[in-house]
Amino acid sequence: MGRKEASTGLKRKPAPRFWPIHRKEFLWVVKPSPGPHSLENCLPLAIVLRDILKFAKTRKEAKLIVSQGKVHVDGKVRRKDNFPVGLMDVISISDVDECFRILRSKKGLILHPINKEESNFKLCRITNKNVVRNGLMQLNLHDGSNILVNITDTKNSGDVVYNTLDTLKISLPERQILKQIEMKEKHFGLIISGKNIGKYGEIIKIEKTKGKKRRNAIVTIKDKGENSYQTILNFIFVIGEKQPLISMLEAA
Repeated sequence: MGRKEASTGLKRKPAPRFWPIHRKEFLWVVKPSPGPHSLENCLPLAIVLRDILKFAKTRKEAKLIVSQGKVHVDGKVRRKDNFPVGLMDVISISDVDECFRILRSKKGLILHPINKEESNFKLCRITNKNVVRNGLMQLNLHDGSNILVNITDTKNSGDVVYNTLDTLKISLPERQILKQIEMKEKHFGLIISGKNIGKYGEIIKIEKTKGKKRRNAIVTIKDKGENSYQTILNFIFVIGEKQPLISMLEAA
């Protein structure tokens, strides 16, 4: 009979290229558990503590740190060293009083140090939405979570309209919506995929073409250095209106 369960191991050679691990030093590496981010778009906590932050020398030490409840992800204690963290997740380590936000760069996913005030919220992109019972709408977010919003009075002109690809500023750990940032021109966007990954700036133009899906519309952004980049709308993560709501890398 064939094997019924999925493999629990991951060899280093096929692991995502942006993981900061030696490919030929050892055969195996920690495999992320099923969670809010896919294998290609995450970092396991063990690799974060051992290979990036250097708080542990071995996986055993990283597992001990996590099991003691010293690591918080988005304001919640995570006790498994293979828990996957991804884009915009906030990691807090109590013993050293340090906080990090995971951002995109040309090297992949990186940890960006942030202050305590900024660690109290995260940005989530709306990937899909569905109307459920009792006048509620379920918003599906990029980190695998969902939020229910009331749409009973959607016919009133003053109501907030949530569209896919918009961004929500969410409090941590309560996960309450603090602000909505629409996907439109003049707002700031971060490129999260493609050859210009990690670049960010003001959205100058969103081309609208009949017969083409909105997600595939061509977008032009301009950074502080007046450099222009083009990508598709699906690769843009809105991060602010007049300026980014989060601190960004000096050189993305």
